[in-house]
Amino acid sequence: MPQIIIRGMDEAPVKAISGGLVDELTEIVGCPRDYFTIELLPSIFIADGKAVEGTPFVQVNWFDRGQAVQDRAAAAIDRHIRGAGYRQTDIFFLVLQEQKYYENGRHY
Repeated sequence: MPQIIIRGMDEAPVKAISGGLVDELTEIVGCPRDYFTIELLPSIFIADGKAVEGTPFVQVNWFDRGQAVQDRAAAAIDRHIRGAGYRQTDIFFLVLQEQKYYENGRHY
């Protein structure tokens, strides 16, 4: 179920890190590999009327797994993105409530 939504990165580096990142997150989070999705959203950053390079921005939608697991997941995401050549990354977690999340018309 963890949904990883990335903005501010090129497609090739996201593809390159996707396998190793999901491998590591599977161990950290403790859920099957096929529960993870990675979505890359195209972004154009603008400053003073010009397109500029932005900072990768990662949103993780998931059910609460506690602060320690969240910290480890954030560190793994950051390490993989920096390893792909980006100097900085911003990550935030959106915690979903099971009773408000529906799959095929049924909540968890």
